[in-house]
Amino acid sequence: MLLSGKVIIITGACTGIGKAISIKCVEEGAKVVINGLEEDLGIALIGFLGEANAHLVIGDVTESHLPHLLVEMAIKTFGKLSAVVNNAAFIATSDIDDTEIAFFEKMFKVNTIAPFALIQAGTKELSENAGCVLNIGSINAWGGEPHLLAYSVSKGALMTLTRNLGDSLFRQRGIRVNQINPGWVLTDKEKLNKKEQGMKENWFEDISGFFAPSGRIFKPEEIANMAAFLLSDYCGPISSQVFDMEQFPLIGRNMPKDIVITN
Repeated sequence: MLLSGKVIIITGACTGIGKAISIKCVEEGAKVVINGLEEDLGIALIGFLGEANAHLVIGDVTESHLPHLLVEMAIKTFGKLSAVVNNAAFIATSDIDDTEIAFFEKMFKVNTIAPFALIQAGTKELSENAGCVLNIGSINAWGGEPHLLAYSVSKGALMTLTRNLGDSLFRQRGIRVNQINPGWVLTDKEKLNKKEQGMKENWFEDISGFFAPSGRIFKPEEIANMAAFLLSDYCGPISSQVFDMEQFPLIGRNMPKDIVITN
């Protein structure tokens, strides 16, 4: 198994990509400390994973005590800390006209500062165990959509954090730091969000080839498969890298014939 003997903290783990990563990690032999806000869903996930394999910590990642609590729970429950997955995120629309400063600050607290705080809290233990960090970003980090201004900027900052720490921490303390930038992922929340925005019940079955050349968008389990590899020793000394999980090139894309660009 890819992750046998490893102990991994996963934030935002009660739903979506974080939940899929938690399940995959346990399937691959790891013990996990899962964090999220949805207590009922977290308890259900613990029941699925088994109490011998998983421990739940409910709490907001921006709370100052939480990073150290998660590290302490990993050590207390499973004896060590091997890896951290910073998956928890705040996603909300905003543009130049409606992005208030308080909103911008909250976006950075969740998406950039909280991942840094957890890495900082776990550095000693990760160093002792030749550990690693995996940050979950977004392809919006490269610029982003017009209505995702604050979110995109916060994920861009996370990407710089990954590259910086992936170099310095690996050189100085042997801790690898990498990032996955997922494209469009079919989570339960995404299904609901699009329905609330007026799209039909089965909107994900009829997506333009411009957005999904394969005819579908990513499953959370596919992001989890990539995560398991990067958390494992099988990937070797990969560090400071950002992996864009998308179906098309983000730069230099050949435009489909049915797409017309006008000035």
